[in-house]
Amino acid sequence: MRESATVPRGTAGSRRARGAAISVAAAALLLPLLGAAPSAAPARNAAAGAASAQTSAGSMQRAFAAAAAEYRVPQSVLLGVSYLQSRWDGHDGAPSVTGGYGPMHLTDARTALAASGAAHHSEGTEDARGDDSRPALHPDTEIPADSALPARLKTLPAAAELTGLPAERLRTDAAANVAGGAALLAAAQRKLGEPLSADPADWYGAVARFSGADDSATAAAYADDVYDVIRAGERRTTDSGQRVTLAAEPALRPETAQLRRAGLRTVPADGTECPRTVSCEWIPAPYEEFGDGDYGNHDLGDRPASQRIQYIVIHDTEGSWDTTLKLVQDPTYVSWNYTLRSTDGHIAQHVKAKDVAWHAGNWYINAKSIGLEHEGFLTSPDAWYTEAMYRSSARLVGYLSKKYGIALDRQHILGHDNVPGTTTSTIPGMHTDPGPYWDWQHYFTLLGRPFHRTATSGGGMVTVRPDYATNQPVYTGCVTKDVPCSAHGSSEVRLYSEPDETSPLIKDIGLRPGGQDSTIDVNDVGSRVSTGQRYAVADRAGDWTAIWYLGQKAWFENPRKQPTAVDTSGPVATPKAGLAEVPVYGRAYPEAAAYPEGVPVQAVSPLPYKLLAGQRYAVGGKVAGEYFYAPTFDTAPHKVVIGDDMYYEIQFGHRVAFVRAADVDVVRSAA
Repeated sequence: MRESATVPRGTAGSRRARGAAISVAAAALLLPLLGAAPSAAPARNAAAGAASAQTSAGSMQRAFAAAAAEYRVPQSVLLGVSYLQSRWDGHDGAPSVTGGYGPMHLTDARTALAASGAAHHSEGTEDARGDDSRPALHPDTEIPADSALPARLKTLPAAAELTGLPAERLRTDAAANVAGGAALLAAAQRKLGEPLSADPADWYGAVARFSGADDSATAAAYADDVYDVIRAGERRTTDSGQRVTLAAEPALRPETAQLRRAGLRTVPADGTECPRTVSCEWIPAPYEEFGDGDYGNHDLGDRPASQRIQYIVIHDTEGSWDTTLKLVQDPTYVSWNYTLRSTDGHIAQHVKAKDVAWHAGNWYINAKSIGLEHEGFLTSPDAWYTEAMYRSSARLVGYLSKKYGIALDRQHILGHDNVPGTTTSTIPGMHTDPGPYWDWQHYFTLLGRPFHRTATSGGGMVTVRPDYATNQPVYTGCVTKDVPCSAHGSSEVRLYSEPDETSPLIKDIGLRPGGQDSTIDVNDVGSRVSTGQRYAVADRAGDWTAIWYLGQKAWFENPRKQPTAVDTSGPVATPKAGLAEVPVYGRAYPEAAAYPEGVPVQAVSPLPYKLLAGQRYAVGGKVAGEYFYAPTFDTAPHKVVIGDDMYYEIQFGHRVAFVRAADVDVVRSAA
């Protein structure tokens, strides 16, 4: 999506005066799991201050130790919870996508989040369905107002009541934030009637309640993840440069029976298609007619019997959880298969895998994909995604990959920004989420497929793999047009026309038909490659590597001591001998002769790009030309048309593309 340059975090609201008479009541109102604030707040305040001083001297580890000792929470539990929330990062006081602050992700959504503005599919020119057989759908549905904020979005004010620390300090001071998280865990333990035990096994119920989930399945999935982290151990350098270590406790077995006393509701998972390791509920998208022969917001199908599911598309919602759920239940809007919540990784399924959701802006991709929306905002780089959501998403993708035989690589696990336009005219309006701040390396590590070197420099290909934290290219337009975004880690690497950062950026003639230069705007994908994408090597010069990209030789800096790509090998497509160029397509549709009577022939329209003689592009797979005809609410005339023409999917630019198999030879990249 061409995301709006709007900060999704709002201005600070009015602050309530905190009188002694209402402090306990306020804490109970803001977070029902908490009991009355514990006594000796001044001592805790002093402890947090001491922890803050230690942190400023460079030891986040001691901040965790101080808070754990003061609030009598096992340090491994405190570290495990914080890792699942933020991987111990402080994000320099910036809020997450749901208004969570600091290493403990203490939430204050009323202060952090403003109205989300346009939802994911409500702006721009992209037709989410992406089918020429019916008019383009540009939803203008009114964005519903957020409902009253749930307790999971108000934990920071509750922590302020418990610790006596100012809310602003809990937002900006990492050590104070850790102390606030420890106070919340201790209060949750007391609320459950459990002792402040030194044994981490005794804290399962409190950890589950810390998630903020109001149902037992989500809370249990969250707690299980925390205890998995504790059992495995972790060590990491945080975004502030501090080394934090959690020693492994492989024999730890928590008292899971505590959860039965937590008073959480039961959400049935009936009808969902999710792994057992996540929390999932069925919130169906409507399949309804709404007048003049029109209908929404998806199509009934029979996948994988009628057609293979080959792709999973990763989106961000550009809106809050509540807003997103209301929109997907509107038959006049569009649809996707799953939505994932940031605070705890909870999943809602809306469209069955057998059916076709309208989400990717390319009907060929829609008909062969499953769409996942993640609560978040592309243009707010510091509005970070939680570890809980990353892990839940990876488990879901791993499950779907195994069930439907979807390859776990970046040519089949696509960002919405990797989906090609269907025709030349649609390219400028294609969406750009989840954007440069989605951590693809971490995501694929969670999938069990981290990107690494698989060949020598003679392999003929590279896999893009910058270090996310230290790779911080400058982008503009996150908040205000042409104004630089906040410095932030990124999965993407910029491309130049020569091995020199002062040379022009690579041009995208599809994105800018007039031949204008590419920009460093956060939504401009014309001269960027992303982590996990594979490209054929075109040249090398010192610390620079050139790849074939959009029909051009594109250069990026790739120093040996801190590489932004690693060597690999594999099949590549190149024009057959005697062909100076071959056309490139945004969809793999059948030849005209394949269409039966009654099904309109769909144009096989090439994009404005060309694959030129001598150039090579990484192959993602070979597919038959295919078209799912579904222009009506009545499913009787629906048909899947499969042709004799074969295509190869290639990594052509930032987005994938297709070439006819008859036009190219496929060879080994090192040949």
